Amino acid sequence: MNTIQIIGLGAGSIDELTIRAHKALNGNIPTFARTERHPIIKKLQEEVEIKCFDDFFEKYETFDEVYEKMTDNILELVKKHGKINYCTAGSPYYGDIVTKKLINEYKDQINIIIIDGMSFLDKCIKLSGFSDYKAIKVLDCLEADEFSFDINSFCIVSQVYDSEMASQLKLKLMETYPDDTSILKIDVLEDNVKKIPLFMLDQEKNYGFSTYFCILPIEISKNTVYNVTNLCRIVKILRSPDGCPWDMKQTHESIRQHVIEEAYEVVDAIDNDDVDNLVEELGDLLFQVVFHAELGSEDGYFNFSDVVTNLCKKMYSRHPHVFGDIKAVNADEALESWEASKQKEKNLSSYTDNLKNVPKALSPLSRSYKIQKRAAEVGFDWPDAEGAVLKIKEELFEFLEEYKNSDSEKMEEEFGDLLFALVNLARFVKINPDIALNKTINKFINRFEYIETNSKKDLKQMNLEEMDELWEESKFQ
Repeated sequence: MNTIQIIGLGAGSIDELTIRAHKALNGNIPTFARTERHPIIKKLQEEVEIKCFDDFFEKYETFDEVYEKMTDNILELVKKHGKINYCTAGSPYYGDIVTKKLINEYKDQINIIIIDGMSFLDKCIKLSGFSDYKAIKVLDCLEADEFSFDINSFCIVSQVYDSEMASQLKLKLMETYPDDTSILKIDVLEDNVKKIPLFMLDQEKNYGFSTYFCILPIEISKNTVYNVTNLCRIVKILRSPDGCPWDMKQTHESIRQHVIEEAYEVVDAIDNDDVDNLVEELGDLLFQVVFHAELGSEDGYFNFSDVVTNLCKKMYSRHPHVFGDIKAVNADEALESWEASKQKEKNLSSYTDNLKNVPKALSPLSRSYKIQKRAAEVGFDWPDAEGAVLKIKEELFEFLEEYKNSDSEKMEEEFGDLLFALVNLARFVKINPDIALNKTINKFINRFEYIETNSKKDLKQMNLEEMDELWEESKFQ
């Protein structure tokens, strides 16, 4: 089996090169290096012939392509020579994508020997001067996104090769951190440490493979931004013996109505096109989720991690057209894929089971809408909206008949039928009946307020005709 010795060149001085690395380099084996920019390469080339891959960084447009081609070339070289040395900066275990690819994809085909060296990461931590950390998070700039960073951890970012990557990193960080957050820019080869504000991250010069960025954890007492972990801890404290007496008393049942109320307040914020209020109301709704998860954790049944895990699994399983091999070219096909996955997942054995599966806790209007929609999916539906209109007229006539007869029990039944028919028409014309009714309620309140505000006397002293006159005025305000 062919052999690649992957040699870590350490984090700077040739004095830091290990004895084992010296021995491997002087073993009369063809030797190649990722880059000649490491400061000890030129010194080593006085003793050993070393060929470098720097031209790959000029030849190919993306880093993915650079490392793909570099790996392919190394595979060709080891096939040709049988045994080669591949040298990389720092430790091969940290930050070298070629090493990662060789170990992950070719370890069964090639004998891979790692000769370690002092990592850039070790030196970066030392140069940062920061020691009061509870957690360190090491991130690759090429792979990190805005969800990778943790404000409670000491975050170290590697692979910031140039100002373009620094600019992309800045945008990702600004999704999580305040714009003026202090960032440490560290060049581990030059032993250079510079503190800069986040918004100036891409204005620096001299980026390279030895450039690291360190973001210090934000002290909880000085926080201006928080994450879900902070929220979970806050709720746990509220529920603790030293917490809030009201929060300590609550159960799933006692606060179940709050979930519905907060959801409707989110809808109100959307309807009012109030972004600031939407942020607030989404937070209140999230609080309900975390609170119920904390109750579950205390009972030993589930916790917030279980909620998130279950949700992510559901999103993966119900989107085979995104994460699987199912094709969906438009929204309708995507919805069909979702519903098919949902029925399979819930093991619904009949069409009626699918109707019964609609939650009873939904508002009657929303539950009617969903049930009718599911019935329509198997063809139990009017061919067009005209059928729904005729059904409304029929149900209204039947209700009025019972109204004339003063039969309260039958009136209730026919009124329910009328509402059900109205919801069916709403479905045809793509109107959410709950939202529509809420808008009308709000409109009623606003017009009623106009009457009260513009009346010259107390409402109880007004007759209906006077009120109605102001009501009609309100329609034009």
